[in-house]
Amino acid sequence: MRIGFVKDWRLIASIAAAHVLLFVTFLDQDIFWYIYTAANLFFMSISIINEKIDDQQKTNSFMAYGLLSGAVLYALFAAGFWVISMTPLSVSAHVSAIYAQFTPQFVWHYIVLVLIFIPGEELFWRGFVQKRLSHYMNEWASALIASALFGSVFLYSGQWIWMMAAFCAGLFWGGLYIWKKSIPMLIISHLIFDLLLIVFLPFG
Repeated sequence: MRIGFVKDWRLIASIAAAHVLLFVTFLDQDIFWYIYTAANLFFMSISIINEKIDDQQKTNSFMAYGLLSGAVLYALFAAGFWVISMTPLSVSAHVSAIYAQFTPQFVWHYIVLVLIFIPGEELFWRGFVQKRLSHYMNEWASALIASALFGSVFLYSGQWIWMMAAFCAGLFWGGLYIWKKSIPMLIISHLIFDLLLIVFLPFG
């Protein structure tokens, strides 16, 4: 593993900026949707400027894999939620609190979720951070570190379960990215997962 990434100022500065933006995002529930929209527009801009968007799958292929993988990830999360709910951990209370505070309420919330939040997260965390890290280490190490960084920005939510969920989902999508090298596929996968988790089949 090379440590040249510590000299990659664009990568380091972008991750630092992500932490600042997410800190501000979670300062006040009333501004969450506005600031996180701005944050993901920043993520998209940084990614597009600095890295080519990988798209090595045909449309039919990335649509099929995206739909299936999004459903599979939701099923894994549902199983994990059920198992953890059998333990003394008060996971249901944490999940309910997240839904109560951050579930979309207005039409524009759903629009930015689909068109900005999801593409922004995949372009930045997989298409920029993970890809950039892979220049300095093997692909699986880059996926692990990128996933940990993805989870770390949700520290400011005050919900450990959100951090763990982001880390686990990041590993899943990071592995898909290594396998298929398709950001559009990851965006479809993320979209299906979020729609199931937030809109159609929420937990709790």
